[in-house]
Amino acid sequence: MSEQQHLERLLSIMAQLRDPQSGCPWDCAQDFVSIAPYTLEETYEVLDAIDKQDWPALKDELGDLLFQVIFYAQMGKEQGHFEMADILTNLAEKLTRRHPHVFANTALSPSSAEAVSPIWEAEKAKERAAKGQVHLLDDIPRQFPALMQAEKIQKRCAKVGFDWDQLPPVVDKVREEIDEVMAEVEAAQVNPHKVQEEVGDLLFAVVNLARHVGVKPEMALRQANDKFMRRFRGVEDFARAEKKELSQCDLATLEAYWQKVKQTE
Repeated sequence: MSEQQHLERLLSIMAQLRDPQSGCPWDCAQDFVSIAPYTLEETYEVLDAIDKQDWPALKDELGDLLFQVIFYAQMGKEQGHFEMADILTNLAEKLTRRHPHVFANTALSPSSAEAVSPIWEAEKAKERAAKGQVHLLDDIPRQFPALMQAEKIQKRCAKVGFDWDQLPPVVDKVREEIDEVMAEVEAAQVNPHKVQEEVGDLLFAVVNLARHVGVKPEMALRQANDKFMRRFRGVEDFARAEKKELSQCDLATLEAYWQKVKQTE
């Protein structure tokens, strides 16, 4: 079977699953809102397979993610909004429009990935203007993970010059935000909402620091999470070897185990 035939078969299967008379009751009961969490879950499973370099799993997870697109296309067709052909057409047009150096008759000939970025951004700016977008940040999804959203906001602002061009003021801002957190925490009457606000400002400043030193904050925190979990498992192993329950260990004992784990690494 050709790729086109495979796609047509998938579309046919999806239409059958959604058939009100003979389809699957669960599939028929879904709508755009109810399916959205599954799309997010499948996306993370794709990323997990990539992180593990588990290529058979990645092939499987990409299929599950594609199923989400097929599902949305079927619901869009049922409601008269769009169908798969519209999705594919729009995607093809967008890719060619955003790569004039490849598909258009132009003198543009970037020699590196860095040189392509301004071309890509210029085309995206045209698209935002065509949609009537007034403000620069309006199309940044609120559903992004918070760290990723913060990075996206900062990068977008940096492209129009609203950014520090040196590292010291970025670091100073982090220190300033730490001081403001502590001022709220140590206030005579602690306001939890103000504490949360200042912690948020601190996290935003740390994302800015990560961006300025060339680190993806989402990936950095994920790596830190993995490292902590690995080391804490080691703490559990040390406690188990001494026939102790973690709940029975004081902080000094747990810290000693932690240091042993770090030494073994």
